[in-house]
Amino acid sequence: MGDYSKAVEFYEKSHKILEKALPSNHPDLAKSYGNIGQVYNNMGDYSKALEFYEKSIEIKEKALPSNHPSLATSYGNIGGVYTDMGDYSKALEFYEKALKIQEKALRSNHPDLATSYSNIGQVYNNMGDYSKALEFYEKDLEIIKKGLPSNHPDLATSYSNIGQVYNKTGDYSKALEFYQKSLEIKEKSLPPNHPRFATSYSNIGQVYNNMGDYSKALEFYEKSLEIRKKALPSNHPHLATSYSNIGQVYNAMSDYSKALEFYEKSHQIYEKALPSNHPDLATSYSNIGQVYNSMGDYSKALEFYEKSHKIYEKALPSNHPSLATSCNNIGLVYNNMGDYSKALEFYEKDLEITKKAMPSNHPDLAVSHLNFAACYEKMGDYTTALKALKNAYQIQQKAFEEGNPAFASTYSRFGRVYRNMKDYSKSLDYFQKCLAIFQRTLPERHPNLAITYSNIGDVHRLMGDYEKAISFHQKALNIQENVQ
Repeated sequence: MGDYSKAVEFYEKSHKILEKALPSNHPDLAKSYGNIGQVYNNMGDYSKALEFYEKSIEIKEKALPSNHPSLATSYGNIGGVYTDMGDYSKALEFYEKALKIQEKALRSNHPDLATSYSNIGQVYNNMGDYSKALEFYEKDLEIIKKGLPSNHPDLATSYSNIGQVYNKTGDYSKALEFYQKSLEIKEKSLPPNHPRFATSYSNIGQVYNNMGDYSKALEFYEKSLEIRKKALPSNHPHLATSYSNIGQVYNAMSDYSKALEFYEKSHQIYEKALPSNHPDLATSYSNIGQVYNSMGDYSKALEFYEKSHKIYEKALPSNHPSLATSCNNIGLVYNNMGDYSKALEFYEKDLEITKKAMPSNHPDLAVSHLNFAACYEKMGDYTTALKALKNAYQIQQKAFEEGNPAFASTYSRFGRVYRNMKDYSKSLDYFQKCLAIFQRTLPERHPNLAITYSNIGDVHRLMGDYEKAISFHQKALNIQENVQ
């Protein structure tokens, strides 16, 4: 926090000197406003960031021709703030303004054009429009490939962006392929303990975490942490990110004491390094809340989720996706506590925000409907649960290719609801669809496989096929014994 306030103080002193020495529409004043805006953006104070970026652009619009590249830079900066605020339509509006200027003013393979394509790709990625994201990231890559040497670090970034899209769509082999390409370039062009290696190792760790290969995930996250420890000061936010990533893996492994240990290390850094209403602090409280929720300590979970929610309410616009996630988290706790009316109240808030903030086929909308389904299932209202599941499934069909890992959870929930409704053939069909995805995408001893074998065994028991029931329960037991 101290570094940011010092930076603002320094830039504001500098700005006062410039204001006395220069005419009010001088480009150096615009640059000065831009510098102050950037610091506020890094602090997570987005309204202040916008205020100063807009002052900067006001001067540039008067002082420069309408197709000047410096105007494009300013539009890009404002687009970046709107991206961080989760206002993706506004972000696109400003990034596209920047792009139009650059397309007129710059040669077709200019690096600034690549940056604009990458920025637009990032917005589409955040919006869950992965085909559009890939389209723009590939345009970026094309320019970078033509304009820069084959071992340039910017090429590594382009490959990494494409890897991120494949990771989000559950195409983990493709994600690893592009992250590996990115890493290979860095190995040729950078010293061995450069912070950019930490980013690569972290990205690869995230893919393995999503695949359920937790030992591999830890291996790469720990490599990332070691580099950051050597390269960065002890209170740097990137170190906090590394601790948080490791905490996430331990949480997935159900090692809750370890998860808390790493999440708390992360949180201590954020408290020192960031202002008290920074969104990253809210995320940190949320992570700790998630562990307490998994441990069944619901009062503690609510305490941390509510701390997180208060920061988001102060720091973010009312339709930001992180606020939706926050409502969802609080709803999950009430659902686990058996307070279904409260759970539904927060799930409604989540859905309302997500509908405003995201396109109609965004995967987060499917998650909202899945949560409704889980709640209605627990309430014994299977008809409404099925309706919510069908809504989720329709969204996933638009967002993903058939067989995507995201479908596994949906199939499993269909299986549970049909089992409760005593429609055992349908239940079995959905559990088997779930199993097929897990067998293809998860390590062979993953706990989710054990749960699915157990579910299939249970349906066979209910259908009176005890031999098959024993066979599937034995498969589940074999995994559970090995995990323990």
